[in-house]
Amino acid sequence: MDFSLFYFANDSTEKDHDRYELLLEGARFADRNGFSAVWTPERHFHPFGGLYPNPAVTGAAVAAVTERIGIRAGSVVAPLHHPLRIAEEWSVVDNLSGGRAGLSFASGWHATDFALRPENYADRRRLLAEQVEQVRALWRGEKVTFRDGVGDERELRIYPPPVQPELPVWVTSAGGVETFRNAGRLGAGLLTHLLGQDTGDLAAKITEYRAAAAQCGRTDGWRGHVALMVHTFLGEDDDAVREVVRRPLGDYLRSSLGLLLGSSLDGRRIDASRLTPDDVDFIVARSFDRYYDGGGLLGTVEKVAAHVARFREIGVDEIACLVDFGLPTEDVLGGLGRLARLRELTSGDGRTAP
Repeated sequence: MDFSLFYFANDSTEKDHDRYELLLEGARFADRNGFSAVWTPERHFHPFGGLYPNPAVTGAAVAAVTERIGIRAGSVVAPLHHPLRIAEEWSVVDNLSGGRAGLSFASGWHATDFALRPENYADRRRLLAEQVEQVRALWRGEKVTFRDGVGDERELRIYPPPVQPELPVWVTSAGGVETFRNAGRLGAGLLTHLLGQDTGDLAAKITEYRAAAAQCGRTDGWRGHVALMVHTFLGEDDDAVREVVRRPLGDYLRSSLGLLLGSSLDGRRIDASRLTPDDVDFIVARSFDRYYDGGGLLGTVEKVAAHVARFREIGVDEIACLVDFGLPTEDVLGGLGRLARLRELTSGDGRTAP
């Protein structure tokens, strides 16, 4: 089992300086201690996660302070960007890092984000698959045809050429089984989480993903690669950790209410706008207990080792440890040593990443 660090939700208004201390110091630690990668996301127009509007920029910063660890986007919201721009930026990161870049592509879901490219919102899911293939082709040095400013078609390739001959690719899914299948059909890895799906649901979807991956046409024996993002904070006492993470994790869950609600038992969507404050508090409290006890790496090393074993059993190849969900930077950095101990206790032969 591989372990990586995942950054996603830190509050960009928390302090006026050293906003990227946790990212850079955490990356240095991960680089020294055998972790597989550092993931940074693409988030827009909100203080919660607003530290990360461009994963290529944060990836370049990580490249400058590390030597061996993978540098990944988790995720690039592809329909917000031109594929030429995605390929160019990440080729620079690949060169700066000596060939350590990787991208997870997402279709996006928040309409406000598409202020950047409003014309792509309605068609974003179709565009995702198209752009994945365009970026891959550009990465391999192929020319791809695009229309220029006067309407003429141009065959273009990117510069600088990347170091890696093939771009490691994942597709991000919030839990939709068709996205799992599409990732497999594309011959891409899969990045997902446990908000709105439990391990039983995830196991069934991973089976669908593996089946699709087996039919994708790759001839190298690759079976796919599943990275699971989970909230992570380890301590010496489980009850103490529960209280430390209760408020920040609760705030995170509250901000992700749409994912928590998912669908009702008869398949109808639940309208969050019709919930009372008491309803929301109840849902968040119940979700906190469920997630703390089985959905994350939260508690002691001994406790969460069993969760790692369960994740391995259902087909997860890599645990992407979400460490910046609202805890103080010094607390997160202070807990990384326990996470390294967990990695040493539970790591086994992982499957090859994309």
